[in-house]
Order: sequence, then structure tokens, then C-alpha cells
Amino acid sequence: MILVPFSIKDVLIIDKSILLKQYFGHSQFRQGQEALIDALLAGQDVLGVMPTGAGKSICYQLPAMMLPGITLVISPLISLMKDQVTALSQSGIPGAYINSSLTLNQYREVFRRAKGGVYKIIYVAPERLNAPEFIQFAREAEISLLAVDEAHCVSQWGQDFRPSYLNISEFVSSLSKRPVVGAFTATATLVVKADIEKLLLLNNPLRITTGFDRPNLYFEVVRPRSKEAYLQAFLGERSGQSGIIYCATRKTVEAVCDKLRKNGISATRYHAGLGDAERKQNQEDFVYDRAGIMVATNAFGMGIDKSNVSFVVHYNMPKNIESYYQEAGRAGRDGEKAWCVLFYSAGDIQTARYLINNAVENEGLTEEEQELVRKRDLQLLEQMVAYCKTTDCLRACLLNYFGEITAANCGNCGSCGSEIVQQDITVEAQKILSAVARVENKYRSSLGMTLIIRMLHGSKEQRVIQLGLDKLSTYGIMHDTARNQIRDYMDTLISEGYLILTSDEYPVLRLTEQARQVLFHGEKVWHTCRRPGRMEKAAAAPKGEKAMLAPADEDLFAVLKALRTKLAQEEKVPAYIVFSNAALADMAARRPRTITEFLQVTGVGEVKAARYGQVFLEEIHNWVQGHG
Repeated sequence: MILVPFSIKDVLIIDKSILLKQYFGHSQFRQGQEALIDALLAGQDVLGVMPTGAGKSICYQLPAMMLPGITLVISPLISLMKDQVTALSQSGIPGAYINSSLTLNQYREVFRRAKGGVYKIIYVAPERLNAPEFIQFAREAEISLLAVDEAHCVSQWGQDFRPSYLNISEFVSSLSKRPVVGAFTATATLVVKADIEKLLLLNNPLRITTGFDRPNLYFEVVRPRSKEAYLQAFLGERSGQSGIIYCATRKTVEAVCDKLRKNGISATRYHAGLGDAERKQNQEDFVYDRAGIMVATNAFGMGIDKSNVSFVVHYNMPKNIESYYQEAGRAGRDGEKAWCVLFYSAGDIQTARYLINNAVENEGLTEEEQELVRKRDLQLLEQMVAYCKTTDCLRACLLNYFGEITAANCGNCGSCGSEIVQQDITVEAQKILSAVARVENKYRSSLGMTLIIRMLHGSKEQRVIQLGLDKLSTYGIMHDTARNQIRDYMDTLISEGYLILTSDEYPVLRLTEQARQVLFHGEKVWHTCRRPGRMEKAAAAPKGEKAMLAPADEDLFAVLKALRTKLAQEEKVPAYIVFSNAALADMAARRPRTITEFLQVTGVGEVKAARYGQVFLEEIHNWVQGHG
């Protein structure tokens, strides 16, 4: 718990632009921020959908400083609250949090100090809204603003639905005076946005969606023969960088983490099977840069405000695009270039489908609603698979999903950086379709894709022999084609309508009527693909986090980064809370000599300049002297 003396004087008459520079170190507002802030200050509810790293927090933190009384921020994760309050403290803004990590005495001390006017911002877990003592405090306190962070959690159609968020509107209604309400999230479809507005009872809100694009993120989908070998090469090019590797299951997390450690890579892990103490310790090791790589399931990440994550790798395909975009978006929060790479294999589809069909029931939904969610999740999975298979611009695919129309070629993704070729696969298609036809004749219900691929390749595996697939005339007819290539051809036949893969629990392949055109009437089939080898070249690593700097500035950047690490360790805070990588890069480029010049650095406010300015100026001066 952070306790900070309130030092802002008469903020009601201070211009918001002055506060923006003084406390947050920015000279101008980003897109959407000023309009949202003005609306809240005028007493109008808002719904802000802004990409990760676009500055959502400032949209409620700055009004909190200008409004009388207290701002409550509903936040879903304890770790997020702690980091946010620590960051506020570093900027000279008084704040506290209320969640299950506090003792009863600490809990009551926050109430006492809040009533005494010590805090302007209090973060609270949604579960606390039902606690009688908190309700009593809220009714007696002057609450001017209630901000709902990660607002998509209120919607059962969002990927992170939390029933406790449904209590927010009831809590607001119970207050003696309704505060202005602001809802903020990074990812929300049209359906989820409508749910947020409805379920939080927003009153004629100002709706701003600034766009979902993150231009600094490079997106790539790869189908490596060996995920393990590709990952080792990928990490080898990014020594010293911080990143997250997402895996679909706890078992995969353990295997990948163990392998990385054996190869001398500083990695830790996070999944729901670990004890609370270990999860907390591992998360802190990652946030405080004691471990460079976090290997985790999707249980990790929401609310992690670590700005210097240089890459996010998805070792397995996620279940939907919303989850993928939110998880990938944890890279590059400081605006520096970052890599978002998804390893795709057909086996990931089966894993995702299994996880959907065997998901833990949500007590907040009826049995009928549970089934609707399951069917919806299977539909969303198909869209995720389509993203993995497309040869079109990956960024456009993601943005179109969220209803944002963009250019067909972004020039900064795996598709746009690769050469696309058209391959005539009519002969291969005839072989595959003939095999499926013979399997359907032998087995009325047909068989799954994996078994048919093995039969075409001439596998001698026991299951193939048991089913008598080795007796079919198409057995081994594609023995000279790699199995993953056969699967790619099948994907094309499915997307072009010659085959269908059923959506049953155990999907099987079936011919369509259109297949007859290829088998009997000579219709040609074309397979669109990237030229081999281009994907790996496109995903080549930058030369560290400072790739955009001149060589001399890179050296100074490294010196400043070491100083930041030293200060962060002394103060026991994450390094990025002292200064972001973007701030250090700007320092290295500007080489300020005075406090006035230091204040011109991006992300440097008056409080941080007073706290760290002299020591950083001395370090820069010494470096300049040593380098002529």
C-alpha cells in the first residue's frame, strides 16, 4: 500500500494541459484523450475504446485531480492496482487501493485517510462493491467520478467476462449522489460496446473509439516444422529483451519454460495450477526484470502495465481474435517497435476446440446461455483459424474484425513483407479428394483430417493399419509430400468449398458437390501461399530495444538503462515506472544538459525531474565528456 501526501494545490483552476505536463510529462494529448477528459469534467458519462498504450489511464487520472472529492477506479486485478498506485506515487499523485491483499487494519486505514482528504484516486476490486463496510464508506464519501477499467469484463460476450462486474451498476445506484461514470477498454466489438453501455447504465455517454491499430507492432503467423527450434532461434536474436510466450495448456507452459531454462534463458512461468505465492513471485520477477521471459497461459496478463515488453509469442493459437489481440497488445506499450508472432499448427485447432467444449461452467449464466456462449466461441475459433491461414494483410484482418476499415497492405506484417505466389495444385487436389471419397465409402461417418493425411502419406502407424486404410488405393499416394504441406492443401480445399470439416466434437472431412468438378470435369485448383523462407526473414529481430537510435545514442541508451535498473532496485519498483524505454531513448537522442532541457524529454514531468533529473543529467554529462 502506497501512502502519498497530497501536494496538488488548487487543481480546479489549473489548466489540464499544465497538469498533463507537470505530472505525466506529456506536452500534448493523444487522440481522444482531451475530448473524454472534457466530457467527464462536464459531468457526462463516457465510453472510451482505445488501444493498449494509447493512454486510457490519463483519461480518468487527470480528471480525478481536477474534480472535488474522490475518484473510484474499478479494476479487475490486484497486480494492476499495485502497479498503478506505484506509478501515481512516482508522479506525485496521491492514491491507494482496496482489495483482498490488505489486512483489516490497512483496509480501515485507507478509509480513514480517504475521509481526511489524503487520496484523490482509490482503486478497488469489483468484489469489494458488495462489502457492507465499503458501501458505508462510499455513501459517506464525496465520489465525483467512477471509472471502470477493462470494461469489456461486464459483457458475457467479451473474452474476459467477470460476473462481479455486473454489480457495478447496482453499486452506483446505491450511492447518495450518482458520480459521473467512465468506462474504458482496449478491445471491444460492436456487441460488447453495446453491452458495456447497457449493463453499466451509462447515461447518454460520449462514445469515442480512437482506433485499434498499433502501428509499432509487427504481426506474423508462422508454421514452423519445429516450434521449439524456431523459438530458440527467435529468442537468440533478442538477447536481453523482455517478452511473453503464451501457451494453450499448463503442460505446455511447463515444458517450454523448462526447455528455455536448460538453454540458459532467464524464464519464469505462470498458470492457474501454481500456488498463489509462486504466481505472485513469478509475476514480480518478470515485472521487475529479474526474469526476462514469462511463459504463461492466458491466466497471465490482463492489467500488466509493463511497458518494455519487446515481443509476444503465441506458442499455440488462441481461441479467438479478441484474446489474441489483447494478449499480443502487451508488447510495445512504450511505443517502441515490437514483435507479435503466432506459431500455428493444425493441432492447435483441436486443442482450442477441446478447451471450448470442456470449459468450466460460468455460474453467472443459465444453462441455455452457457450453450449460446459455447456455440459463439466455436464460431469465434473459426475466425481465429481464418486469420492464421490468410495470405492477406494480417493487420487489416485484425482491424476489420473490430469494424475498422483500413488499407489492404500495411507494409508491417508477415503477409505484406512476404512474396505471395499462386500454385496450381489440381493434381494434388484430385489425390486428396479421391482419398476422402474412398474413406467415405468405407466409413459412412468419414474420418478426421489427421488420419486421412497419414493414409495419404503412407503411414504405418497402428491406427492406420487397424482401420484398414493401408488397403485403399489412395494409401501412400502422396508419400513424397510433407504432411504439413498436405494439410495446407486441405485447408485450401476447405476454404474453396471442395471439402467441409464438420464442427462436431470429433470433426471429420467430407466431400461437397463442388468436388465433382475437380474429380471429373478438370476444374483447376489454385493454392495461394507465401514463398518459403520469406516469413523468417520478415520476422528478423531489431538490434535491441534501441533500434531506431544512432550508434552513439545506442551506447548512451545502454548506460541510462543501467542507471534506471540501479535506481529501480534501490526503490524496489519496476524499472519502467522510473522511466519508460521511450523516455530513455529520447534522453539519449536529446542529451539534455539542464533541468529545463530534461523536462522536454517525453514522459518526464516535474515530479520525476525533481526526483531523478540530477542523477540522469550527471550520467549524460559524464558520457558526453568521455566520448568527446
